[in-house]
Amino acid sequence: MDNLNDQDKELDMEKKDEKKDIKKEESIEDKLKNTEEKLLRSLAELENQRNRFEKEIKEAIDFGGFNFARENLSILDNLQRAHFSIKNDPAFKNNKDLDKFLKNIEIIEKDLLSIFKKNKIEKIDALNKKFDPNFHQAMMEIVDGKVEQGTIVQEIQPGYMFGERLLRPSMVAVSKKTGEKDKENKEKK
Repeated sequence: MDNLNDQDKELDMEKKDEKKDIKKEESIEDKLKNTEEKLLRSLAELENQRNRFEKEIKEAIDFGGFNFARENLSILDNLQRAHFSIKNDPAFKNNKDLDKFLKNIEIIEKDLLSIFKKNKIEKIDALNKKFDPNFHQAMMEIVDGKVEQGTIVQEIQPGYMFGERLLRPSMVAVSKKTGEKDKENKEKK
């Protein structure tokens, strides 16, 4: 009987060892699956990071001169203001060299605009267009019954785009219809 008990014990021990081996194999498979999942996540994360860096590099190349371009708009604005004020100054009207000087300013202005165009800086065409707050900044409203309400009737300062980005909005005057109160006041008068 002792032999039987011993044999039973041995069989039980063998079964337990087999179960342990099976558990070890499962745990190794589980470890392999976990490791594989971690590896896949790491690879996906690296791919996302690479894509993000490529996008940032592309944006840096495309829009790296954004601030520089914005600063240069003031040069163009000042040049245009100087041209306008010199042309309309009565003290300079009698000067025989005024036309030559104004032509030189115009040449500089055209060169600057040409450089802007080569570098994807384009003027926003605003006059007689529908007001769009994404590209225009309304500075005032002008009563004008001839055009549709919300139409740009005057450009105070031109706006510019840098590629697909807004560099500076156009500062504009927008038309508005005469209000009913205005009509009533006119009729009373």
